[in-house]
Amino acid sequence: MLAGRKPQTFPVNGNAPSTPNLTNSIVAARNLRKSQLGGVIFGCKNSTYKECLSSQLFGLPSQHFSYVKNIDPGLPLFLFNYSDRKLHGIFEAASHGQMNINPYGWTTDGSEKTQYPAQVQIRVRLQCQPLLEEQFRPIIAGNYYCSNHFWFELDHAQTSKLLSLLASLAVSPSTYLPQNTAKWRYIFQALPSTCTKGEGEGEGFRPLAPEMEHSNHSSGKLDTDVYFDEVKVADEGFKFSASEVEHFSQSSGKSDSTDSAPFDSLETQVDAKTTGQDEKDLILTKLKELAQKRRDQDVSLSENVEDSTRTKETHFEEKGFLREQMDLVQKNEDPACSSSHCQSTIAQLVQGIEELRTFKEEQCVKMIQMEQKLVAAEMEIQQLKDRCLMLESLSNYSVEHVNGKAIEPSEELQLDPTESIFLVGGYDGESWLSALDSYFPSQDVIKSVQPMSSVRSYASAAQLNGELYVFGGGDGYSWYDTVESYSPSSDQWTLCPSLKEKKGSLAGAALDGKIFAIGGGNGVECFSDVEMLDFVVGRWINARSMLQKRFALAAMELNGAIYATGGYDGNDYLNSAERFDPREHSWTKIASMSTKRGCHSLVVLDEKLYAIGGFDGTKMVPSVEIFDPRLGSWTSGDPINQPRGYAAAAVVKGSIYVIGGLRAGEDIVDSVECFKEGEGWQVKTTEAVGKRCFLSAIVF
Repeated sequence: MLAGRKPQTFPVNGNAPSTPNLTNSIVAARNLRKSQLGGVIFGCKNSTYKECLSSQLFGLPSQHFSYVKNIDPGLPLFLFNYSDRKLHGIFEAASHGQMNINPYGWTTDGSEKTQYPAQVQIRVRLQCQPLLEEQFRPIIAGNYYCSNHFWFELDHAQTSKLLSLLASLAVSPSTYLPQNTAKWRYIFQALPSTCTKGEGEGEGFRPLAPEMEHSNHSSGKLDTDVYFDEVKVADEGFKFSASEVEHFSQSSGKSDSTDSAPFDSLETQVDAKTTGQDEKDLILTKLKELAQKRRDQDVSLSENVEDSTRTKETHFEEKGFLREQMDLVQKNEDPACSSSHCQSTIAQLVQGIEELRTFKEEQCVKMIQMEQKLVAAEMEIQQLKDRCLMLESLSNYSVEHVNGKAIEPSEELQLDPTESIFLVGGYDGESWLSALDSYFPSQDVIKSVQPMSSVRSYASAAQLNGELYVFGGGDGYSWYDTVESYSPSSDQWTLCPSLKEKKGSLAGAALDGKIFAIGGGNGVECFSDVEMLDFVVGRWINARSMLQKRFALAAMELNGAIYATGGYDGNDYLNSAERFDPREHSWTKIASMSTKRGCHSLVVLDEKLYAIGGFDGTKMVPSVEIFDPRLGSWTSGDPINQPRGYAAAAVVKGSIYVIGGLRAGEDIVDSVECFKEGEGWQVKTTEAVGKRCFLSAIVF
């Protein structure tokens, strides 16, 4: 659900934060709600990577605790290594996110406080090959706020895609615990009790010595290569080939008709004086140890994917079952069994383990398929939610709001269409909007008309031949290349040719019967590109690029030329400006403003350009600068009362109206200011507009 997404952390805005970063927490977080948090990425370097795994602890600087505190046990986690820019996984939280679980972690000698106190204990869910940045970057493209840095919070859709991609690169076939207990327990059945009593009677199976266990539960890796003589137990399925079984039984190469012949090679390896009976006891003991080893490994795997309570129950059940089987073996197994029976038992064990390996591989494939279906289902759910938003807007069609109260068309006021300002899309603090509203500032009336086909913010708009064109922008997760036009006469939207690039925070203008889409960015790059919608050829084509890259710029047409001002170039906010004259087919630099500004507004009043408010790289500014093309210079104007950026501005009957916007962070402005020459800026009392930012405004 897009509702509730914090606007100050809208991530896809070129290489700069979309709104002023007045605190570290604004830079550090998307501030997803706990219900929206699907996973978290933690950071490390080569120097701290091993400690993260050996201590089973991940940590981040304190400003990240705003979302680390939302981590609950079981939440998927990932580890990004800044040194080689690889993403490791899959991990999961083994505790709640807390401050200072280890106050001295990642320090040289433990004498200093940690720099990474926002911590969570972890365990390995699935050991996978790490992802290169080029592999995972498309999944979290919306999280990049500059070319090399991204927000660590992941929503559910992003997390599902990362899990699916990493699972396809799993080091072992699966960490899924099989539920087919009949097939599972077949591996641990007692050896046949067809032997006669002899020497060594009652010795049975010895418990597996602790030093023989190689499961490394702390790191999540399984040291499953166990060698006994020439028999190898591999971690993928605990498998023997037929030749290995034969070699295990006849490693000496001797041929003898007696029952003890296959074990003669072991006699020379253990002790020259050891009896044949002792050799057979040793074989049986090793078989028991291998079965015990496999049980321990798979129980360890199950603990990473099963619910903790259910896993413990399963663990105890298997452990109890195995103990019963071992007791049965000790009671019924005679150490004087023949070698043929031992070989038969080994063959049964091999067959059972091969079946288990095949079963686990099938489960791995099914798990990946289910994750892919989950991602598809989440996308479908999101589309349905967008559709619901549009239907809600449709239900408000032709309803007007006077001083915040709805009135029916039968009560319609006498509204002058020439005083209307069309407000397009945006964000109201709870939802990204598809709404198109006609605002009458003189009477503080909002009239909702046909909404757009999708939610849209950070878009640009232009008016040409009595129609409104809206292009680019995004939905809070991705940028658009879509374009649609609205006809007031028919109250209908029409789909238009798409832009050549997906982009947002761009500017728009109409000139010589064409629509121009200017600058903007896609979350990775800032653009100097200019696209032009040529209605003759019916598509967008490349026009002459600007002299500078400009994201979150403002542009207007004045006297047959397009002016582009301010913005962000990927490194800094700009005070420069330039002009495009179609007769010269080029952009020309003009005088610079005195203040750097991006996400500001630009309007034309009395054949002069007014640059209003915006963000200077540190804070929102209230300043206003005025450019007179006849003088070729900027002068200072009366400042607005409330510093703001990402507002909408338009001119109606000789007055400039600035509507909504952001003060700082997520503080959305709910006021309207009006400027009239000689009267300065006045704050208008309004209840019709409410809170709104990242919107566009057009006057017909």
